[in-house]
Amino acid sequence: MERHVNADKSPPMREYAGLIWIEDKPGIRLRILARSLDEARTGVIEEYGDGHVISIWSEEDASSAR
Repeated sequence: MERHVNADKSPPMREYAGLIWIEDKPGIRLRILARSLDEARTGVIEEYGDGHVISIWSEEDASSAR
């Protein structure tokens, strides 16, 4: 039996972490599941609105050797 885990060829969901600063309030920590950094950023903008300072990263990428 052949098994297709990701038959649609889209990247797997990954966890991204980040911070968002809204006006002069302390930064809010974020955790978001997305297929890419751009998708994660888009999701944060959809939830909090545009025009805020946003920092997002993949902890998996951050911990890997460069």
